[in-house]
Amino acid sequence: MIAADGLFILACGTGCAVVYHLLSAGTVGKVDVDVAASLLVAINFGLLITVQHGYRLKNITNLPRQWRITLTTWTGVFAALLAIAFTMKVSDEFSRGTMISFYLVGLAALLTWKAVTSRWTESALRSGVFANGRVVVIAEFGLAASSAALMELCQHGYRVMHTLEIRAKDLSSPLLMSRINAHFEDLIAYTRENKVEDVFLLMDWSRRHAIDSILDGLKVLPIPVHLIPDANVSRFLRYPLASAGNTWTAELRRAPLSWKECALKRMLDIVGASLALIVFAPVMLIAALFIVCTSRGPIFFRQTRNGFNGRAFRIFKFRSMSVLDDGPKIVQASRDDPRVTMVGKWLRKTSIDELPQIFNVLKGDMSLVGPRPHAAAHNSEYEQLIGTYAFRHHVKPGITGWAQVNGYRGETRALELMEKRVEHDLWYINNWSLALDVRILALTAVREFLRSKSH
Repeated sequence: MIAADGLFILACGTGCAVVYHLLSAGTVGKVDVDVAASLLVAINFGLLITVQHGYRLKNITNLPRQWRITLTTWTGVFAALLAIAFTMKVSDEFSRGTMISFYLVGLAALLTWKAVTSRWTESALRSGVFANGRVVVIAEFGLAASSAALMELCQHGYRVMHTLEIRAKDLSSPLLMSRINAHFEDLIAYTRENKVEDVFLLMDWSRRHAIDSILDGLKVLPIPVHLIPDANVSRFLRYPLASAGNTWTAELRRAPLSWKECALKRMLDIVGASLALIVFAPVMLIAALFIVCTSRGPIFFRQTRNGFNGRAFRIFKFRSMSVLDDGPKIVQASRDDPRVTMVGKWLRKTSIDELPQIFNVLKGDMSLVGPRPHAAAHNSEYEQLIGTYAFRHHVKPGITGWAQVNGYRGETRALELMEKRVEHDLWYINNWSLALDVRILALTAVREFLRSKSH
């Protein structure tokens, strides 16, 4: 994998240099400096990805992580090498056109390559291509065929050579080893003869006596013995594990973002909101003029919403209705709502009414990406109906969010729709990353473009 990355980078660097020289000077010229720089980039990139465990099998199949570390590492390597070249006063040796094209083409090629290898590796794991580790399984009767954990082990490098299934009544018996003695001796002999590398135990963790007895019987084998999580425990062990001395815990719910994560998210918000304000300023000006000319009332509609940690703030929107409700009882806007003005229909269809929330982002009340904030009256209502609803306030609310790009947006006529929205919001909070925010923003842009085309 590291060799393939290196060849990709070297090919991109050399190709960009040759093409740029041909287009700018009509001749290939000397590209030895560019080739040397490409080789240096390839070596540093490979080493840094290795340090971040990017070439481990389980990480190769994690495409979002692969893209994230590829983007950050690629950009970091270029920034570092350009800084070194400038410091050593050798930057004149490099063509700016070649370096810019190398960065863009190389990044696009690597991201595509990572996507291809991730999907291929995932497919190969499912078909058992990498299942080379020879193991035997001692399982409670019936569990081996239905265990998702065992299936996953088989997909990630292990090949089950032999399975010893034990009936539940034998596992609960104090005379377990005498009952299964013959089968157990056969398993020991098979393990020795076939160079088995690991033994896996698959049974309910409450069977402490059975586990201890089997473990004692396996002491004659100089190979590791693993206990596979049972159905009751495995769902909790999917969460990140943290250690405290000799004790470990499963983090069932992550804490709010750390100060580093908050700083990264805030940086994205400021840069993104500033660019959005510049790009959409003409559209916002036209929308404001239409509102003034077609109906009475203020340009902006401000309403109390709950933000991070439940703190109240006033959200900005272009006024799209003839009413300005902001109290203990608010009726959601519905399809063909008579309160929506003529201009308001257009604003809502195109989502232009949401653009003033850019000011909320710049103020720090909101983020570009996060759970959508609901009116304070609706917050109070849904907190009583949905037990996990309040957890949405562990991050700042957003202009767009994971629920919205997955289709849960607009009016929520049924409680099930709000439950689905909350479910997606919680997934976003527990799996937050800068790359996920960028992905959601990109998906939002694409979906809004397609919606505008359909209208």
